[in-house]
Amino acid sequence: MTAVDLPMPATIPGLAGMPLADGPQTGKDFTSDQEVRWCPGCGDYAVLKAVQSFLPELGLRKENIVFISGIGCSSRFPYYLDTFGMHSIHGRAPAIATGLATSREDLSVWVVTGDGDALSIGGNHLIHAMRRNVNLKILLFNNRIYGLTKGQYSPTSEPGKVTKSTPMGSVDHPFNPVSLALGAEATFVARTIDSDRKHLTSVLSAAAAHRGTALVEIYQNCPIFNDGAFEAVKSPGTKDEAVINLEHGQPIKFGASSGIARDQETGGVKVVTDVTDESTLLVHDAHRDDPTTAFALSRLTDGGILHRAPIGIFRSVERPAYDDLVRAQVRTSREGQTDDNSALQGLIAGGDTWTVV
Repeated sequence: MTAVDLPMPATIPGLAGMPLADGPQTGKDFTSDQEVRWCPGCGDYAVLKAVQSFLPELGLRKENIVFISGIGCSSRFPYYLDTFGMHSIHGRAPAIATGLATSREDLSVWVVTGDGDALSIGGNHLIHAMRRNVNLKILLFNNRIYGLTKGQYSPTSEPGKVTKSTPMGSVDHPFNPVSLALGAEATFVARTIDSDRKHLTSVLSAAAAHRGTALVEIYQNCPIFNDGAFEAVKSPGTKDEAVINLEHGQPIKFGASSGIARDQETGGVKVVTDVTDESTLLVHDAHRDDPTTAFALSRLTDGGILHRAPIGIFRSVERPAYDDLVRAQVRTSREGQTDDNSALQGLIAGGDTWTVV
């Protein structure tokens, strides 16, 4: 391919500078020849199919898309996508992805991880990737159990959870992944459900368009070791009253006549029923820079049994991306025209050195 034949770069913020594909693509173009090996009924199948169908919408060349995973059932993901990818080590996918995103501006970098992989051994890597706002997309599959190692409790398991590693019930207090992400000041935080294809795809599209770290928690059912963990938000008989849909600029309402209002006593939010006047409801503002209200919304899922949960984009704000800033410093240094560069060269070539003999 000659210089004049190179694909034009994408202009969407999250994909800016990445080369576009030469022509239309389909989900089959992103499906590898590997046999998919998950337990029958696993929610990972639905997420994989949604991602394979969504990737053509990016319009990027397959060679410029990378999926990095850690360890766990969901971390088999790179095998099943016909893109570049890496099945890395436990909890370290965000660190590896940070290096890749920083060194290769032309790549769309995605992380696939689970609640055990990301929130236990990988906790520090996860929060620092979000704090730095690296331009990568993190898909956190949350099934509230360790599936690959056959059913131990995880950092998101509810108190009292009886498993092989907690036969008398877990005494741990669980993480709320969305609350954690907002506390780390992630610029894009969302939650979706494995079985809701339409919503999942819309959230993936928004995450891809975002410039910076996007954390997407996906409620994902493990039919073998934690079946029905999200039954309330998935069952046709209960989901209307359990799912609190978050739509930017819209009053937060759910069920027949319920909604979310500002709690004047605490400054947080509260569930109200028998709503007759929607003007009393909280209007969702995903672009508000202050994450306080988004955090309050995330706390609505607290409790032992998940019976109600906000679903959607909690926060989407703009902040300079870490990798963009690093590359700008590198370019400045190479150009050699600023005082900053002189200081850098002075540091590198300075006399404060050691000789190892």
